[in-house]
Amino acid sequence: MRLVHLWFSPASDRLRLALGYKRIDHDLIIPGYDEDELFFELGVGRTAPVLQWDDGSVGTDSVALLGELDRHHPQPGLLQPLSAGQWQAALDWRSRAAPVLERLYAPVGLAYRGIGDDEARRAAYKASVHARLGMSVEELANDRYAGFTQLDRMTHFKELGRFMAVHGFYAKVLSAADILVTADLFPLQILDGVTLPIDLMYYFERVQEACGVDLRAGLLTG
Repeated sequence: MRLVHLWFSPASDRLRLALGYKRIDHDLIIPGYDEDELFFELGVGRTAPVLQWDDGSVGTDSVALLGELDRHHPQPGLLQPLSAGQWQAALDWRSRAAPVLERLYAPVGLAYRGIGDDEARRAAYKASVHARLGMSVEELANDRYAGFTQLDRMTHFKELGRFMAVHGFYAKVLSAADILVTADLFPLQILDGVTLPIDLMYYFERVQEACGVDLRAGLLTG
């Protein structure tokens, strides 16, 4: 099994956490930001993540792939600890938060290897952000406080942190919801002047420890 992963991609981190939690042996492939050859060989557009199964088939939908991993490798389960309502609530939150998260992620990408450490790739990344979101990385960085406040209204960071401090995980044992929330919110810590509740930061550490994965691995400054 191979996971094509980009360091700055929270969707990639969902699968990295899931594979780590299930202790599934796999090759981690990290192409350059502007490298297309590998994606051409896999028959997909330049995107991340791409999970290539043992039989050569590929998948790119990280949320759907969490369920696929459970079907192929049932233990430990990711979806089993959750009721249908709990998982749907997590997905509904992600759907509402997605546009705000995308804007908040934009300045964060420059902090990762493969973008921030190469002038040409840094320029290509900035051009891509501007084309996609209609604002420069610098403008989005200046708007981070407004975006973070908007996200807080959807997420209720302090209440979420207190809940995790009491229960440990979303469903008391690690589940797909914890992987979704941790992968999506962890990068926000990199934004200058943005502070998440300490209980949430401890929660991120618990998830990483349970999965044997370090989400700081791709950061230029560690």
